Amino acid sequence: MLFMVIEHFREDAVASVYERFAEKGRMMPGGLNYVDSWIEVGLNRCFQVMETEEPALLQQWVSNWNDLIDFEIVPVVTSVETRNTFGFGT
Repeated sequence: MLFMVIEHFREDAVASVYERFAEKGRMMPGGLNYVDSWIEVGLNRCFQVMETEEPALLQQWVSNWNDLIDFEIVPVVTSVETRNTFGFGT
């Protein structure tokens, strides 16, 4: 399953987020996979795609960061999967 994770950096937390990341990495549990990410130009939000078959792993990961970041997690499917669902192929 894919998840769009929208990270809302808390006020003045951006530097702390990147310091922790430099020291400890993503701190993800096994079974949770990072796909890709994009940072908003204003450095207020990060948009990530994560993949897992165990959604509870997202909460384990979030617990490592929730002192600096507020999270919005949305289950998503690819455009190809959606087209196939409606019979439009690739």
